[in-house]
Amino acid sequence: MRNKVIPLLLLTGLLSFLLSGIPAGCGIYKLNDASVPDSIKTVKVNFIENRASYVNPQLSPRLTDKLRQKIIGQTRLTQTNAQADWEISGTITQYAFSTSAISGQQVATNRLTVGLNITINDVKGNKTDRYDISRSFEFRSNLSFQQAENSLGDEMIRTLTDEIFNRIFSKW
Repeated sequence: MRNKVIPLLLLTGLLSFLLSGIPAGCGIYKLNDASVPDSIKTVKVNFIENRASYVNPQLSPRLTDKLRQKIIGQTRLTQTNAQADWEISGTITQYAFSTSAISGQQVATNRLTVGLNITINDVKGNKTDRYDISRSFEFRSNLSFQQAENSLGDEMIRTLTDEIFNRIFSKW
C-alpha cells in the first residue's frame, strides 16, 4: 500500500506545482471550453435567415433562440439588441433531402443535409470571421420528409447549435 501512496503524492505535488505557474489573468476567459477575450463583454445574435431552396419555417427561429440561450448560459457575455462587441449573423444556405443507402434495390435510408454560413463581426477588433457548417441527419426511408423533419427537429437544433458555438468559442 505504501508503495502506491508515495508515487500518487509525488504526482499530485508535481501537478500542483506545474499548474501554479500558469498566470491567472492571461487575457482569455474560459468556461466550459468557451474562449472569450477579456475585452469582449456584449454579443448580439441576429436572426438566422433561411435562404435555402427548401425552407423549414421552424428551423430559423428555433436555431436562433437556442444559439442565444447557449451563448448566454455558457459564457459571461451579455446579450444586447444594440451595438455589441461581437455581432453574430447566420444564413441557412442548404436544406436538402437525398438517398443515403440502398438495400435490395430499394431505398433503405435517406439523408437531410443542412448547411449554414455563420459570420462573426468583431466590432472591437475590427475583423470579421466566416464559417461554413454542414451536417447530415439520417432517417429511415419509410418516413415522409415531414415525418423526418419532426423526428429530427430537436437533434438538428442541438447539433447545429453546438457546432456553431464550438466554431465561435473554442480554440482548436
